[in-house]
Amino acid sequence: MVRLYGLLFLAEVVLGICALISCLSAEEGEIRALPRIAWVLIILFFPLVGSIAWFVAGREAGAGRARTAWPMGNGFSERDRGRPRAAPDDDPAFLSSIGEVPRQQDQELFRRWEDDLRRREEELRRRETEQDRPEV
Repeated sequence: MVRLYGLLFLAEVVLGICALISCLSAEEGEIRALPRIAWVLIILFFPLVGSIAWFVAGREAGAGRARTAWPMGNGFSERDRGRPRAAPDDDPAFLSSIGEVPRQQDQELFRRWEDDLRRREEELRRRETEQDRPEV
């Protein structure tokens, strides 16, 4: 008799764990009657009744059966099938684009430094000419 109770207790725990996992992994559209948190609390506080209630009334009929873990086909959309599947470092366009961005940033920085240097030189020349002029 003790073995029977132990087996029933183990079955109740397994059913509760399965119901909890099913409830937590169900999509929002697959949950009926109550919000997800209410179902989780019912399953936790009333394991046997809550688990049975979840499988009978809580989830959509056939939920999980029609859903597959992997998409059908090879996993590529129609527009992606024609694209090369090699690593990015094998693509010459990708490799050339890597060098362009820093090169453009360096050129912009160099242009700003040159502008700043010209401005400072002009300011220095203006000061020198002002100091060299005699006061009137």
